[in-house]
Amino acid sequence: MLLPTGTLELSEATAIVNAALAHARSENMSPLAVAVVDATGTVRCLQSEDGAALMRPDIAYAKAWGCVGLGMSTRKFFDAVQQVPQLVPAFHSFMGISQNRLVPSPGGVFILRDDAVIGAVGVSGDHPDRDEACAFAGIKAAGLESRV
Repeated sequence: MLLPTGTLELSEATAIVNAALAHARSENMSPLAVAVVDATGTVRCLQSEDGAALMRPDIAYAKAWGCVGLGMSTRKFFDAVQQVPQLVPAFHSFMGISQNRLVPSPGGVFILRDDAVIGAVGVSGDHPDRDEACAFAGIKAAGLESRV
């Protein structure tokens, strides 16, 4: 479990979003929404491409917020729910507690600087593995580190 610390600058959040969207265009992906939150879960940058479905920004935000809220990536959360069916009732409890800001689907990734969590990025709009790849590409292009 990763605990949030440190500061994420607006310029870094914007760079992550722009690079994630550029990666999506280079891969001819479906229209995406990308959300970046800081270590407190506060939105630092959110963009939705033309043609993205109505709920995509909310899903992207929930993926990012869920990382810092639970202290685990959405991939790890997804894997836990899939591998341990007994966690499904806990998942439903977490959904209520978080005001539905959790999405157990890959695409929510931690942003780190010097091994310290400074935020998370959430991507939604294509296949979850491809969403996650955009998150990694955005973080790397911004000169930061990532972790699932």
